[in-house]
Amino acid sequence: MLEPLRLALRRHSLARNGRSAVQLAEPQEQVSRQIAVRRCEQPVQRSYREIGYCISKRALDVLVALFVLIVFVPLFLLIALIIRLDSPGPVIFRQVRVGYQGRPFTLYKFRTMYHGSSEALHRAAIARYIRGEAIGRAGSEQLSHIRFKLVYDPRVTRAGRWLRRWSLDELPQFINILRGDMTLVGPRPALPYEVEHYTAYEMQRFQVRPGLTGIWQVYGRSRVPFAEMIEMDLVYIRQRCLLLDLKLLWLTIGAVLLQRGAV
Repeated sequence: MLEPLRLALRRHSLARNGRSAVQLAEPQEQVSRQIAVRRCEQPVQRSYREIGYCISKRALDVLVALFVLIVFVPLFLLIALIIRLDSPGPVIFRQVRVGYQGRPFTLYKFRTMYHGSSEALHRAAIARYIRGEAIGRAGSEQLSHIRFKLVYDPRVTRAGRWLRRWSLDELPQFINILRGDMTLVGPRPALPYEVEHYTAYEMQRFQVRPGLTGIWQVYGRSRVPFAEMIEMDLVYIRQRCLLLDLKLLWLTIGAVLLQRGAV
C-alpha cells in the first residue's frame, strides 16, 4: 500500500513542477476565491464505495475520540496542572484554522507558549517555509535534521517543549475530531496566514477534512519542504481508504515514540 504512495508522490511532483507560468503568477485575490467557489460545489454522484468509506471513517473517528477523551482524563488533568504551574495563562490554546472546503474552525491544543506571545515570528517562518527556505536553527548535531520548523522558539515554555516533544499538546484535538472539524487521518490543519500564500494547486488539500496525523506527519514533518508536504497531502487525498488510514494510525504510534521530527 505505501510503495504505490511513494511512486504517486514522484508523479504528482512532476505534475506540479510542470505548471505553467500563468498558473504560478495567478493573482492572489483570484486564488483566494477558489475556496469560496468550492464551498458552492456539490458532488454530482458518489460511489457506494466512497460513501461506505466516509461512514466507516467517521465511525472510527467518533469511537477513537470518545475512547481517548474518556480513558485519558487523568492524563489531561495532569497536563493541565503542569501547564498552570509552569506559566500563567489558560490551559487550552484556541486558534483559528482553515478546514474542509476552506471553512474556518477553532482548533484546540494544550498551551505550549507564554500567554500573549506574538505570532509575528511564526508568520515570517511560514512565509520562508512556503518559499522553500529552511527555517530550523539547530545548534546541535542531534537536531541537525530539523530544517523546516523553528527549533529554538523563545515563545515556548519549559512545559511546552516537553509536551511538543511527545506530541501531547495535540490531545485536545480529539475534541475537534468528535465535533467533526477534523478527522484522525488527513492533511494538517492550515493557518489563515499560511493559506494567504497558497496557489490554486495547494488549495486542493481542502477537499478533505484536516487530520491529526497523515503521510506528512509520519514520513515528513519538520524534515521536508513545503512543496513535498503538499504532494504528500494530495497523494493521500487520491489514495485514501480505510486500510491506509489504519496503517498511518499504526505508524503514527512509532513516530511519536521515536520523537521523529519532533522538537
